[in-house]
Amino acid sequence: MNSRIPSTCPASDIPTETLSTPSAVHSAGGFSTRAIHLGYEPQDHHGALVPPIYATATFAFPDAAYGGRCFAGEEAGHFYTRISNPTLALLETRMASLEQGAGAVAFGSGMGAITATLWTMLTPGDELISDITLYGCTFSFFNHGLSRFGVKVRYIDMADLDAVEQALSEHTEKRRVLYFESPANPNMRLVDIAAVCTLAKQHAAKVVVDNTYCTPYLQLPLTMGAHAVVHSATKYLGGHGDLTAGIAVFADAELAMNVRLYGLKDMTGAVMSAQDAHLVMRGLKTLSLRLDRHCDSAETIAKVLEAHTITDKVCYPGLASFAQHELATRQMKCYGGMIAFELKGGMQAGIRFMDALRLVTRAVSLGDAESLAQHPASMTHSTYTPEQRAAHGISDGLIRLSVGLEDVQDILADLQQALDQVAMS
Repeated sequence: MNSRIPSTCPASDIPTETLSTPSAVHSAGGFSTRAIHLGYEPQDHHGALVPPIYATATFAFPDAAYGGRCFAGEEAGHFYTRISNPTLALLETRMASLEQGAGAVAFGSGMGAITATLWTMLTPGDELISDITLYGCTFSFFNHGLSRFGVKVRYIDMADLDAVEQALSEHTEKRRVLYFESPANPNMRLVDIAAVCTLAKQHAAKVVVDNTYCTPYLQLPLTMGAHAVVHSATKYLGGHGDLTAGIAVFADAELAMNVRLYGLKDMTGAVMSAQDAHLVMRGLKTLSLRLDRHCDSAETIAKVLEAHTITDKVCYPGLASFAQHELATRQMKCYGGMIAFELKGGMQAGIRFMDALRLVTRAVSLGDAESLAQHPASMTHSTYTPEQRAAHGISDGLIRLSVGLEDVQDILADLQQALDQVAMS
């Protein structure tokens, strides 16, 4: 949407490998094959099986004329890591392929990906239409970041397509961006991605989807009409809880360039380190295997949780009782490794359950090998007022469970004893 490109760093400075086109990057085999091999030939790097880490802030020019050509946009090459780096470029190429996009940009965190993307797509006077259920820091950015700089932020229930149509049908000259998570953090609400994208197209609006919960292995929003997807690569993409990183992937190469040169270079500077890019690529190699295990265990656990007397509601897309089960089956390859469940007894029940856990770790984040549980009302969404939590579908007794890679019977045993303690109190 935004064509602003700083004159000191024109678009042609971006190495071509960082903005590979779909025809170039989608033809190298299946998902796991591309995640492991795409864009790297060991014999071009002294036979090194694992891509090297370019741990450098700047890159030397062979002569002054070359440096001048880089800054004039006449030479495509790496010259400063905040703009591009060979290690990051390889990760970006693989993520563009896996998401079936035209370009990707790597960031130092998921919030870096979100903020840089939206700072680029929006200007004062524009409107951001957001789903009502969001990750807490995203909500804070919308309320305390964008709104302070003249961007109107409106929250609607995007699971209600009539509400989306109504919001888009209002006559306005403003540019509008629709933003949502599906599944949403923390209560697992889904949005019909293809339907919302169709409505957005009819009204010349753009769509950004947070695909962190699913990753491109389970869901491909760009193929359903979205203009951008954002990820906290800290989660499933990295998969080991040892890094903080973000990725944004774009259907349009020009938007990807603008986000790199405006949102990343000038607005946020939220560049990913080469070491973290290396770790994310390590995670991509096992992503499909890990997610298969996460999904299988989560489905087993969700069914057990649903049968317990202390649970009021279990939100997992794979359950037949899940209100949006049909939609999940239609737009997701599998149902994911995240479960949200509500305990009878509200806030105190949630806290008692958390304190009773022994194997499952009390921690925020998700997508790690370890099972993690958190209580949004007292943790990630504690900045919301009680009224805001209620409006956004986050009950006081809600528990968010990230199902890990431990033996599923061990996870179940710990959850069962914690639930039993809550029931007896």
